[in-house]
Amino acid sequence: MTDDTETVSITGDMIRLGQLLKFADVAESGAQAAAIIGSGDVSVDGETETRRGRQLTRGAVVQIDLPGGPRRLRVG
Repeated sequence: MTDDTETVSITGDMIRLGQLLKFADVAESGAQAAAIIGSGDVSVDGETETRRGRQLTRGAVVQIDLPGGPRRLRVG
């Protein structure tokens, strides 16, 4: 099985979930990021997350269930 997790490099120690979705081109705006997160289709390290401001540190894995299939991002 191949690991299809994309690594998203950050410059600081942390990034907020909404910012990560915009930075990784999952969402075009903060409002769209909020809608995706609020829909319950986003999990962080296997736990459903509905807070756009959730702080993510390096190594966190975010999965977004999109209509075209899931997308996995690792904060790097």
